[in-house]
Amino acid sequence: MKIVLAGATGAVGRPLVPMLMEAGHEVTAFTRDPAKADELRRLGARAAVVDVFDRDAVFAAVREARPEAVIHQLTSLAERNFADNTRIRTYGTRHLVDASLAAGVRRMVAQSISWAYAPGEGPAREEEPLDLDAPAPRSGTIRGVRALETAALDMPEAVVLRYGLFYGAGTWYAADGFVAEQVRRGELPATDGVSSFVHVDDAARAALLALDWPPGAVNVVDDEPAPGREWLPYYAELLGAPAPRLEPGSARGERGADNGKAKRLGWRPVWTSWREGFRRTLRR
Repeated sequence: MKIVLAGATGAVGRPLVPMLMEAGHEVTAFTRDPAKADELRRLGARAAVVDVFDRDAVFAAVREARPEAVIHQLTSLAERNFADNTRIRTYGTRHLVDASLAAGVRRMVAQSISWAYAPGEGPAREEEPLDLDAPAPRSGTIRGVRALETAALDMPEAVVLRYGLFYGAGTWYAADGFVAEQVRRGELPATDGVSSFVHVDDAARAALLALDWPPGAVNVVDDEPAPGREWLPYYAELLGAPAPRLEPGSARGERGADNGKAKRLGWRPVWTSWREGFRRTLRR
């Protein structure tokens, strides 16, 4: 299958490129950084330098690639630019969807998040609503997620992957990542808020499988949603960092997510729990 992968040098895009190639797909990999194009070519992909905010450029690049499917893994998280990330979700997704429709593409797989659900009891399932009534600053994130998912679902066949918190190479939770540095400085409290994690390799594998999944939203998370009072002290110990302070309570929407639908579709995380995943990826 001919595939456009937008966001090919991100945390999920990097492991996804070789997975797609090994599965026999022909990949045109979009990156906004010209310096990373050679890396993509070495992996066997056709590289295209594209600014997703340039609507005409996106249309031209998709038209030239003539894909049968588009995988949207665009983010701006490496620099923690949340405003830019919301713009990507809103405008970048819209440009990518419109360009895909104009080129006759039917299928899109799009990256979303699993912590945008409305408050409720227990891990969230896909049929539950997004937290559209959230107050600021959470409301900004929810607006971006809603814009992304609404645009993606304009495609005739769209699979929206609601990922858990990424860990592994190139993420905030890697040993050299942003969260790791916060924990070493003792800045992150351990709360009752529940999170769901997913290793980036498992996230990439879900995107590959989703090329054959029925349309709709799917939570892509590991098997063990956990409160901060459980996962954060364990994570800190693996880093050799001070034990975090305990802080009762949780933020809005911190409930984790249920991965039953993804499993029914045939996805199984290699890293079934953050416990083993953290231990393997943070080994000193």
